Amino acid sequence: MKFVANYVSFSRIIFSLILLYIKPLSLYFYVIYIICGFSDILDGFIARKTGTASKLGAKLDSIADMIMVGVLLFLIYPIVNPAREIVIWIILIAIIRLAAMIVALKKYKTFASIHTYGNKITGIVLFIFPILLLYINTTVLMYIICLVASISAIEEFIIQLKSKQLDLNKKGILSKSK
Repeated sequence: MKFVANYVSFSRIIFSLILLYIKPLSLYFYVIYIICGFSDILDGFIARKTGTASKLGAKLDSIADMIMVGVLLFLIYPIVNPAREIVIWIILIAIIRLAAMIVALKKYKTFASIHTYGNKITGIVLFIFPILLLYINTTVLMYIICLVASISAIEEFIIQLKSKQLDLNKKGILSKSK
């Protein structure tokens, strides 16, 4: 029972990689995609309920999230064909996130991505993006995602700069560390 949450996180990596072999936005794509989404919810839930939350688990969850996002960018990018300003915006968000990780690496000697509410909201918005593609203008969706992702990236960067100790579960810039 000790490693169940980690197995669920690892399964998200496997299912994300399976998406590379499935036609984007097909029924099978959405089935695997939704399994990935549920695994993201389930791993944290299991870890908290069983008291098995760990730094390794938090890192594995972050890695699984990044792999899923990377796979989705690879698959969805050609479909949405974003405007140049959106691409530049996404690159800037990535630079801010990378800067936050570098700050954490320098300060705490470890890779770190914080589980803030902002990052969770960004994850939810990113998760529903492929589903909403069928119903809402793609450009509007991309602007919304970029705005939400920018706010959460800047928040995480500020938290990493100001924090005295690493707290992967810090909920936001205004919340107190454990």
